[in-house]
Amino acid sequence: MSEDRAERSDGRIVKMEVDYSATVDQRLPECEKMARDGRLQEAIESLLSLEKQTRTVSDMVSTSRILVAIVQLCYEAKDWDALNENIMLLSKRRSQLKQAVTKMVQECYTYVDAMSDLSIKLRLIDTLRTVTAGKIYVEIERARLTKTLAQIKEQNGDVKEAASILQELQVETYGSMEKKEKAEFILEQMRLCIAVKDYIRTQIISKKINTKFFQEEGSEDLKLKYYNLMIQVDQHEGSYLSICKHYRAIYDTPCILEDASKWQQALKSVVLYVILAPYDNEQSDLVHRISIDKKLEEIPKYRDLLKQFTTMELMRWSSVVEDYGKELREGSMETPDTDVFTYSEEGEKRWKDLKNRVVEHVSCFTLHLRFSCMFCVCDLWL
Repeated sequence: MSEDRAERSDGRIVKMEVDYSATVDQRLPECEKMARDGRLQEAIESLLSLEKQTRTVSDMVSTSRILVAIVQLCYEAKDWDALNENIMLLSKRRSQLKQAVTKMVQECYTYVDAMSDLSIKLRLIDTLRTVTAGKIYVEIERARLTKTLAQIKEQNGDVKEAASILQELQVETYGSMEKKEKAEFILEQMRLCIAVKDYIRTQIISKKINTKFFQEEGSEDLKLKYYNLMIQVDQHEGSYLSICKHYRAIYDTPCILEDASKWQQALKSVVLYVILAPYDNEQSDLVHRISIDKKLEEIPKYRDLLKQFTTMELMRWSSVVEDYGKELREGSMETPDTDVFTYSEEGEKRWKDLKNRVVEHVSCFTLHLRFSCMFCVCDLWL
């Protein structure tokens, strides 16, 4: 929207009738001097009088300058009561210009980070969240304030309240917010939900992110954060095949592939979780696709273990433990272990599940063998 047009709080588009920029240029230095001389209220009243005139004639630029100047004077004077009162007053003035309110809120947002006194900071955040509530034109500023409030709550140990506060934001509907910032907000919502063990809500929130976004330049950090959060969710659900897919996404990330230690750890986890996943057509297909990755040659123990599950050969659990147990659970100098088979409760459960997969594979093999023998007998009989 051009500077000679503005939008009022009631939605009307209005055109500037009179340009007050020269008057504002003269009045602002005068009021700044008054404030420095200890006459803050007198300076504010002078600016409020001028603001009424600029607002009436729809001079958006001048009105914005005045609103920003008023909150600046209050902040510099450290008069927090005046700051909060004038924010409320200016945002509620009849037919206020939306652009002017936006500029004022943006200015006040910079004060939040600069404030060291927590009670003063929280009061300002509350005031700003009040004046931005339900206003689409300051939805981004409100979202950022809410995120800051959630961070403060978490730092003070109230993680549940932090998660609750951040859940009120529906940033996926914000047309004016950049995709990257939207993703950052959604990932933070996911992280806090996991922190309070609300895995169902985390799953719901995760669907708000289109994973195609992670193909864009500059999104690698967010991609890794997303998939690491999803791994935590699916660890809770015990969905090994999903975890395998998440690790594959991490493994296929350029910054991971550039670092041998990182891609090896990711690929190890890919191998282990696809093996842990119960057999079905999708799991079988994924096993074979993973097995043709040439990089497996650099982690031979994991390559050989995966090969055991791609061939119809008899496998004994005791042999698996003897050949791979130490490598999988403790690692070696050349290849560190993953956190899949740690000696924790979760690690022990996965170790037991690995044994079950070996038994499952042997069962499939013996069933295949029985059918083969039966066909041979039938062939001889015929």
